[in-house]
Order: sequence, then C-alpha cells, then structure tokens
Amino acid sequence: MGAGPAGIYAADILDKSDADVSIDIFERMPAPFGLIRYGVAPDHPRIKGIVTALHKVLDRPGIRLLGNVDYGTDIKLDDLREFYDAVIFATGAMSDRALNIPGVDLPGSYGAADFVSWYDGHPDVPRTWPLEATSVAVLGVGNVALDVARVLAKTADELLTTDIPPNVYEGLKSSKVTDVHVFGRRGPAQAKFTPLELRELDHSPNVEVIVYPEDIEFDDGSIAAIRASKQVDMVVKTLQEWAIRDQGDRPKRLHLHFFHSPTEILGDDRVTGLRTERTELTGDGNVRGTGEFHDWDVQAVYRAVGYLSSELPEIPFDHDSGTVPNEGGRVLDIDGDQVPGVYVTGWIKRGPVGLIGHTKGDAAETIRNLLADADQLTAPKQADPDAITSFLADRGVPFTTWEGWGKLDAHERALGEPQGRERVKVVERDEMVRVSRG
Repeated sequence: MGAGPAGIYAADILDKSDADVSIDIFERMPAPFGLIRYGVAPDHPRIKGIVTALHKVLDRPGIRLLGNVDYGTDIKLDDLREFYDAVIFATGAMSDRALNIPGVDLPGSYGAADFVSWYDGHPDVPRTWPLEATSVAVLGVGNVALDVARVLAKTADELLTTDIPPNVYEGLKSSKVTDVHVFGRRGPAQAKFTPLELRELDHSPNVEVIVYPEDIEFDDGSIAAIRASKQVDMVVKTLQEWAIRDQGDRPKRLHLHFFHSPTEILGDDRVTGLRTERTELTGDGNVRGTGEFHDWDVQAVYRAVGYLSSELPEIPFDHDSGTVPNEGGRVLDIDGDQVPGVYVTGWIKRGPVGLIGHTKGDAAETIRNLLADADQLTAPKQADPDAITSFLADRGVPFTTWEGWGKLDAHERALGEPQGRERVKVVERDEMVRVSRG
C-alpha cells in the first residue's frame, strides 16, 4: 500500500528476488510517486529526477499499479488477505508533528505539511492559501523548513518554469511577503538541512539571504560534529561566509536565525508576532534557555518541526513515535506478537527521518524478512490477478492504472508545452481520474 519511493523500492527488491511473485502496488492518489509528486518543492527538478528510476520499476510486467484506491475506505485488511499472501504498508508521513506552545492554534499559524500539499497541487487540500502577511516565521531548520521559506520568499514568476498549477501561481503572485525568518533552536552545527539545500537559498536574484554574526557559535560538541561530518562542515562554512558578507539590495529577505527557541505565538484573534527565547550551547552540542526573550513582528508562522504518519485502520500504531510497531518490518500487535502476513517499510516503519534514498535500506530489510516468512504465509483464496480488479469494479471504485498514468503524464506535458514548461500539474482528483481512465 503506497506508490511512493518506499513502496516502489520494496516492489523493486521483491521483483528482483528469486521468489515467484506478482506484485500489485495500491496508491490512494490517482497518480504514483507519492512524496516525489506531493512532498518535494516544485523548484527541485533534480530530486524529482528520481522519478526516472521509479518509472523503470513500474514499467516491469510483474508489477501492477492500482491507483485512486483508499485503504480503509475502498478496501480493508481482510479484503487484501483474500487476494494476497502478504501486504506491505508504505504509506509514508504527510501530517505535521505537533508543536505545543501557546497560540499555536491561532489563525495565521500553519503546518508546513499543509502548505507543501497546497503548493504541490495535492487534490485533497483547498485550492487557495492565505498569503496576506508581509513578514513570516518558519520554525525548524530541516530541508522542509528551507523549502517552505524558499517558496514563500521567491517570486511567483521564478516558479513559473516548474510544474506548479495555475491556482498556486495565482496565489503566490498575490503574496505580500517581503521577509521570511527561519528559526532554529540550536546552532549552525546542529542544523538538519543539507549543504545543497542551503546553497539553493542564495540562487534567487530576488532574495537576499541574511545570517547574523552573533549566531555563529560553537562548543566542543559542535566542533566534534563538524569534524565528524563533511556535510556539517560544508553547512557551517557556508553560514560563516554569509554572516560576514555585505548585505545586498535584493527586494526580498530570508533571515536565518539560530539559538532561538519558540515559546509563544502572539496574538488575540490571529497571529501578530512570535516570541522566542535566546538559547546557549552547553558544551555537548545541546542548548539551554538564557531567560532572554525576543518578540518578532510577524503575521504568520509556519511550523516545520517534523512530519507524522497517520494511523491506519486495523493496523497497530504507536502514537508517540508516529510509526507502526514492527521488528525489521514485521508488524507487531499490542502484545508484541507478529501480525501474520503484514509488513511495513519507509517512514511508517521508522519515522520521517533521512533522505529519500535511505528508504532503500528499509525496503531491503523488510523484503528479506518477508521472504524468510514465505513458508508460513497463508495462501490467498483468490489468487487470480483479475480477481482484485473485479472486486474494485464491483465496489464502484474508479481505480487508475500504470497505463492511465501514461495518459495523465502526456496530458500534463501537453498543458505545459505552450508555455515552454515540462508539465503543468493537474490538481482536481476527478479530472486526474477522467484523464487516466480515458
């Protein structure tokens, strides 16, 4: 269940094994590729190039895509057991992790995941986004935080070369944002973004990236982290260079703040500011509060403090970690016993950490254990490949296929061609289904 990178990598590894298998990949969206289509910023065509490799996997005759099928609504676990020896859940993480500070529920306080879904044209979110603020705060220093900050700071015309849908372009065109403030609780050496993601901030001719010299501090733990990781070293050197350079005159500004821990979102009936506490290093790379507070004049706050997986019907779930309890991908019940024939991989298995490529290791472990269990798996009552499609058709589920994706892909490319763009993404689910089903 899930046609994002995690699910496709699992299918790839299983298909290449010595086992005699046929694989169906179910996807809730009418289109495949999950996080790549609906979680990666539109100005990241390089990362979206991963689609080329995933496309080759879905092209194989032993792997079938069944899209626009929602687990828990269109099909249940008992239904799946009727047709398959085993089920692997690779449903990812698309919700925002909670941030428990006062004011977090005020209008103007947003989860980053919701904003990402909007600008990526997810069919299940509203078509408009409020962009009246001139100064906004982004909480977090991971890659998602930088994606959100970059999209907020760039002009709409800069993004018009990407696949953003017309509604997103019009929304960004009306944006009043002039200043974006990104806040990290710890220091430059503890930032979670990659060097490439960081440097991309400075590529816009319209956005001035500002780092403050007083935020460039290191303790023994920070120095050890820099020496231990080339990536950390590259991030720190870039931030140091930006902190000492002269500020330019680009029309928009993206401020990177370190050692500021959010304590309260200010406002009565909507966001009017953000309060942070200045922190200091404790010697081991961690920080403590200093009791010194700053109030920032912002009219919107975006929380990019992590993604969270959603609970799946009939599947055990650990609400603290936001994962399905498992041992090497084998799903465990409340008593710690293995649930027969049910497995997980990707972020639903280990939490939303690491880059897309890290899901390959997860998939390899899960498939290795699934194959080790093969002799104990219960054979399905309806093994005919046509049985599941007949079942879905009888239920009135307008499922899409890999061939249907080819039609939608061609349609989106045709929409982009007159504008000199690779594609224009279709947003409406009904239209996606209509085009896919021909």
